[in-house]
Amino acid sequence: MREAGKYYDEHGLFLRVEKSGSRRWVQRTTINGRQREIGLGAADIVGLAEAREQAFENRKLARSGGDPLAAKQAAIEMPTFNVAFEQVIELYSPTWSNAKHESQFRNTLKAYASPYFGNKLVSEVSTADILGALTAIWTSKPETARRVKQRISTVMKWSVAKGYRPDDPTQSLNQALPKNPNKQKHRKSIHYDQVIYCIKSVRQSNAMLSTKMALEFLILTAARSGEVRLATWDEVNFNSSIWTIPAQRMKSKEEHIIPLADRPMEILEYMKGLGLSKRLIFQGSKLNRPISDMTMSKLVKELGFESDVHGFRTSFRVWVQEKTNTAFDVAEKALAHKTKNRVVAAYARSDLFDKRRKLMNNWAKFLSDDTAKIIPLVMTK
Repeated sequence: MREAGKYYDEHGLFLRVEKSGSRRWVQRTTINGRQREIGLGAADIVGLAEAREQAFENRKLARSGGDPLAAKQAAIEMPTFNVAFEQVIELYSPTWSNAKHESQFRNTLKAYASPYFGNKLVSEVSTADILGALTAIWTSKPETARRVKQRISTVMKWSVAKGYRPDDPTQSLNQALPKNPNKQKHRKSIHYDQVIYCIKSVRQSNAMLSTKMALEFLILTAARSGEVRLATWDEVNFNSSIWTIPAQRMKSKEEHIIPLADRPMEILEYMKGLGLSKRLIFQGSKLNRPISDMTMSKLVKELGFESDVHGFRTSFRVWVQEKTNTAFDVAEKALAHKTKNRVVAAYARSDLFDKRRKLMNNWAKFLSDDTAKIIPLVMTK
């Protein structure tokens, strides 16, 4: 049974199937005159016979005046919400690509959830508790509130899986919270016609050479900041003019192969000749340390261009849409955007490499400046 819903059995036992596909046993029974639900575990772990046996024992205990829910909770060491989210972090942290995720997860819950119900047992945290915490920041800090809700839900789902509670109380909040009028702010970008002037200004600036080369390389490849800043020499095939970014460094967690036009290859050849680092292509001011995202962003702003570093990807995407007849899926592949439609993704397995090479060559040509030459410059901070 995979269709979402409730499938009833005997002694108040039923199988609850979520839209996500998760299935768990739950028993509804009367305890001391009150209807209560008791989680009996995930169906993938607890079989029907075992669930029926436990449901029978629970009903027997309840009819004799006992409290099977209290007995169950007493049998396990029930953590508070504060303890629970630390256990969740310990469980999930090995899968996070960035150590920053751990601190953000912990700090947001400490700041916005713990003051309201941090010392409550996870079994006692109610929808009202969570609603109170989120209401305080829902309109004033919408993006933070959304992330806090998501992280509370992660802790609650973990609690369900552990048998600490039968449900995730955040699921019923969507209708209770008001629609947020604040729309998500998009990254700042400049018109594609202005990008060449930005590149020229970068070349003529007094910034560190690695920073200037990295920023131009980023624009020409339409790559993300972290992908460029952490790029290593072993990712580049000079014979084929290909840059292969491994899955662990990609947002999509899928390997991304970028065809390199002549200009980005010139940049790589020049950086290779400098011999600054045996590992990193764009070394920062310290040996074998990458340049920072803030360094590139600061340079763009100081030169008078109102664009975030990520915004150059937007400039590229708008250029593709307005100045070329490139197919949508080719443009999306060039930006390493993951197809959200699972059915389409199942069939669209080609990386459209040849078409992307033509597109990236045209982008580099659009941004070309025949008078521009790479000139050895003194590296300054």
